[in-house]
Amino acid sequence: MTRIYFPDAIPDHGVCDLPTAKAHHVAHVLRLAPGDPVVLFDGRGTVYDAQVIHCARGAVRVRVGAGRREDRESPLQVILAQAVSSGERMDYTIQKAVELGVMVVQPLLSERCVVRLAGERAAKRVAHWQAVVAAACEQCGRNQVPAVHSLLPLTDWLQQPAAAGGLRILLAPGAATGLRQLERPAGSVTVLAGPEGGLTGAEAADAARAGFLPLRLGPRVLRTETAAVALLAAMQTLWGDF
Repeated sequence: MTRIYFPDAIPDHGVCDLPTAKAHHVAHVLRLAPGDPVVLFDGRGTVYDAQVIHCARGAVRVRVGAGRREDRESPLQVILAQAVSSGERMDYTIQKAVELGVMVVQPLLSERCVVRLAGERAAKRVAHWQAVVAAACEQCGRNQVPAVHSLLPLTDWLQQPAAAGGLRILLAPGAATGLRQLERPAGSVTVLAGPEGGLTGAEAADAARAGFLPLRLGPRVLRTETAAVALLAAMQTLWGDF
């Protein structure tokens, strides 16, 4: 079943036109035709069965049924604070984190980040990552779309009150503590992952002062694009809905 994220108002038992980009995908990539069923979701947990009634020249109109609530969210409330990685690595991490139930993505700039973003370039990249999140929700069946927060320097983010709640984990190869040694958290979990070269000693010390617990993932060093993903999968197995 084709799932389409539709953040605008969706009319119960009404008709609506898909946004241009979605219409192009439905008409020219998926090649749907009038009569084909689709599912719309508003990103806040409500789902609508719908049917294509017009599909021509990149314009797609659907007839919508009644809305219903479908909760497919993880019982773990996880915030991923990921230092920006280069190329498609960041996209991969965000996509898989969404599939694994992450609630919020906070991109960060740390000293060893290869990618440097500011101003309009940073805003465009955050918008791109938000689109990656929406596409991942369409694919994996989530009906609530996680937020991608504005890009921040790591030092600034560590000083925010929002970074100080719940269990805080810093991915750190060689740390003394492993995941099995931790008890199931009662509240949220914030995962801090460094870039390709890892965090500097000073940054790791700042994170420790902010209450982050260094945590190892076995005896091997994982790449930046897979470290947080591996931890999320492990946490879902131990404490979540796997």
